[in-house]
Amino acid sequence: MGLTKANILCDGTFKVDGGALYGQLAKMVWETMTPTDRKNLVTLGLNCWLLRIADKWILVDTGVGSNHDEKDRDHYGLGTNRLFKELKLANLTPKDIDIVVLTHMQFEHSGGSTRMDRTGAIVPTFTRATYMVQRSSWEEALNPSERGRFAYRAANFMPVAERGQLELLDGDTEILPGLQVIECDGPAMGHQLVLFNHGGERLVILGDLVPTPFHLNLPVISAFDYSPQNSLEQKREILTDAEKYGWLLGFSHGHDVKSGYLERRGEMVYVTPVDLTVGSRG
Repeated sequence: MGLTKANILCDGTFKVDGGALYGQLAKMVWETMTPTDRKNLVTLGLNCWLLRIADKWILVDTGVGSNHDEKDRDHYGLGTNRLFKELKLANLTPKDIDIVVLTHMQFEHSGGSTRMDRTGAIVPTFTRATYMVQRSSWEEALNPSERGRFAYRAANFMPVAERGQLELLDGDTEILPGLQVIECDGPAMGHQLVLFNHGGERLVILGDLVPTPFHLNLPVISAFDYSPQNSLEQKREILTDAEKYGWLLGFSHGHDVKSGYLERRGEMVYVTPVDLTVGSRG
């Protein structure tokens, strides 16, 4: 693997209802792919990406963080967040991060953006970083609909704006040479993919558009998605390019498989895993 300036940092796991995760896919199909617990919950990864471009460290998504209450811990099966430990494995601290790119503002992607300091105040975790998110995602987080209200926690993002560390994006944007975001709002308002080029290879971090390898097949779309039809068309476009050009795929909620290359067998697509977890050789 030549793409050596990208690593996966895992903030732990969380659990969601299997039926909601796989949308219209029948349980007798998806339960053969994914084990569940006695409550019909599926365990998912909380995957973040650490990228290096020139002299800058970029973090894509921040996991669930530590600002969750007892209700969230019980409902989502949350444990102790691991992002700081994963950064330490990369010989970094939160102060080393220059840019944080959030695929969107839902709590399992933005929760680690803030933390509680010694005085009990909620402050930005990455004190030197500029946090980048789509404007429409930010506005949705501030004023969510009844359908999406469960997914946002003001403590995860308001301190970032209050400290002047927020930069709002409007559509597809080149953040740095070799790093761009593409707005794909099927999963959520202002949801964005992250494309990273290095050494002739391209990594696409899929966020919730294709949250796990089991969502590679086009009809498999989560019931949580804001616009399933948009998700379908956006998946078709990005996965067609990924297959054609041999892109590496990053799955935000992959548990056993967090990244890999597409492999087609007839009408079905699969993934050949690649280990980019921090500390691996790739």
